[in-house]
Amino acid sequence: MNSRLYLVARLSLSFLWLFTGITSQFFSKQIGYDVLANIGITDSFADLIILSGSLLDMFIGVWLLIGKKLKLCYLIQLVTIISYSLLLTIIEPEFWLHPFGPLTKNIPLLVMIYYLYSKE
Repeated sequence: MNSRLYLVARLSLSFLWLFTGITSQFFSKQIGYDVLANIGITDSFADLIILSGSLLDMFIGVWLLIGKKLKLCYLIQLVTIISYSLLLTIIEPEFWLHPFGPLTKNIPLLVMIYYLYSKE
């Protein structure tokens, strides 16, 4: 992968992480509440989990922008996406069949992140 394409891939991942962190905290929090309520997590604990996930996503997005220790950043992304996917598979397995692909899109993301990891 040439350096320009590598940079575009890294910046688009940054956008994705920043966007999901911001939207899950400020614009679509109810989706998080609904998912967590399905396993009995509500109120302030649900707030804490949603905030933590949002902050983690935004942290990863900023880390990608900074561009330091990217191999570690890619590993953390892989672990985060796999963890989110496993949790959602347990809590809301029907998300695998959702037409917008909230879980299925993670498969090509994992491949792309692993590829970037291997090139770092």
